[in-house]
Amino acid sequence: MGLRGRRAAVAGCLFFLAAVLPAPAKAARDELVIGITQFPSTFHPNIDAMLAKTYILGLTRRPLTVYDKDWRLRCMLCVKLPTIENGLAAPERTPDGKQGIAVTYTIRDDANWGDGKPVSTDDVVFTWKVGRHKKSGVGNMEFYRSLYRIDVKGPRTFTMHFDKLTFQYNAINGFELIPAHLDEANFTDPVAYKNRTAFDIDTTNKGLYYGPYLIDRVVTGSHVVLAPNPTWWGRKPHFKRIVVRVIPNTAALEANLLSGNIDMIAGELGLTVDQAIAFEKRHGGKFNIIYKPGLIYEHIDLNLDNLILRDIRVRRALIYAIDREAISEKLFAGRQPVAHTSVNPLDWVHADDVPKYPYDPKKAAKLLNDAGWTMRKRGVRHDKKGKRLGLEIMTTAGNRSRELVEQVLQSQWKAAGIDVRIRNEPARVFFGQTVTERRFSGLAMYAWISAPEGVPRTTLHSAHIPTPDNNFAGQNYTGFRNAEMDGLLETIEVELDRSKRKKLWRRLQEIYATELPVIPLYFRAEPYILPKWLKGLEPTGHQDPSTLWVENWRAQP
Repeated sequence: MGLRGRRAAVAGCLFFLAAVLPAPAKAARDELVIGITQFPSTFHPNIDAMLAKTYILGLTRRPLTVYDKDWRLRCMLCVKLPTIENGLAAPERTPDGKQGIAVTYTIRDDANWGDGKPVSTDDVVFTWKVGRHKKSGVGNMEFYRSLYRIDVKGPRTFTMHFDKLTFQYNAINGFELIPAHLDEANFTDPVAYKNRTAFDIDTTNKGLYYGPYLIDRVVTGSHVVLAPNPTWWGRKPHFKRIVVRVIPNTAALEANLLSGNIDMIAGELGLTVDQAIAFEKRHGGKFNIIYKPGLIYEHIDLNLDNLILRDIRVRRALIYAIDREAISEKLFAGRQPVAHTSVNPLDWVHADDVPKYPYDPKKAAKLLNDAGWTMRKRGVRHDKKGKRLGLEIMTTAGNRSRELVEQVLQSQWKAAGIDVRIRNEPARVFFGQTVTERRFSGLAMYAWISAPEGVPRTTLHSAHIPTPDNNFAGQNYTGFRNAEMDGLLETIEVELDRSKRKKLWRRLQEIYATELPVIPLYFRAEPYILPKWLKGLEPTGHQDPSTLWVENWRAQP
């Protein structure tokens, strides 16, 4: 995963939209209208991990490094991928004697911001300065802590000095550059910066982007219009205009596709598998439908500050009381296999010999009895003091599949004597505040998407729990604290031997499945519903979205 641990949270739908949107006037295949189901909470590339933002910014920016569709690391903004073998990366000792590494990158000579200003080492240093500040709100604190120095070698060349040598030493996918000439003035107050960056107060400024497209217009909650970037160095993009239209309700999303108001539904942020299967049965002959399995898993975060959930017996009872196999088969036609940890079987570090929790109501009942939840009043368990066994579950409002899963879970937990109440929110609120600031009281259901062999440091390490003191940076939303897990995450990063690393990964998954800071549900596939005339779009199956290669998209008869 980019930035050695960054993950992107995947939202669903925001609210119900009953009417079909009015059809835009289209030129002959020189406009592409994409339907997605959420609107970004921010356009700043390094604040808030939200896939809607990543998807849109993929049209406008290029990371220094990226994983391609074959899951290989490659340069995008840089000239040559640094390796120890080619001499652009060199192990070294830090000033305090640690094993570190110096990694040298050169930005492309023809890379310019949309306002013509060269993309330079000024931007590199400023991005590092923002990320390193403890109050900036930038998510991956560990990356910026480890990156203790940057040496500027010239206008486009720089050397990063890290205080540890990791197996991902040259993968800086999430080090998204910020234009110093536009945003530095907004950083005079680092605490307030999160809410007044140029990306949010001046989103259509050309100088914020250097990819094939520029953001030309934003209608909050509705759509984003993109136009070709005249300073783009690569292959000229085919479409003269791209509109990313947010249609939160999936029924309305389908209706707009069929009416021609949108041309495609993004696989990254569109229909769920069950919806796509039903759509294919009715209209499959009119579209190209691709199901892309990938490194994305649906799960339920458990707030471990909740006294009920702090008890491991309750956490295990919760998972024993739900029939995840039945959910996968009946709701998703078996296309989304049950997850036992966060590591997908598609990833080479996946371990199958970890604790598993098949549907077993009797075990769930025994665990709850052992935990003191023995008395039943109107079907709900209480403890000996009369306290009700009640929890709240939240997810992104309007997502038909998620809300259906919630109802199934609620029913199965009710059968076990657990009273679970549903309270959903629009994705911008859910991710912009509720999850990122740990405001959910009990259960939060959503998905993570990661890069190949993405070390989940930001989601599982105790140093990455969001708090007011760190301006809610970090992605350990459960509040999970486990000393052995902390040590494993730190050790995996610096273990260069693959066989040894795989053993460490196995232990990580074992702890994950034993301690259950989350309830893993299933691994998702992404259904792309594309017009037959659109060529060149290739899904990746990981967190680097297909939009990063938009210049290859073409309209053909």
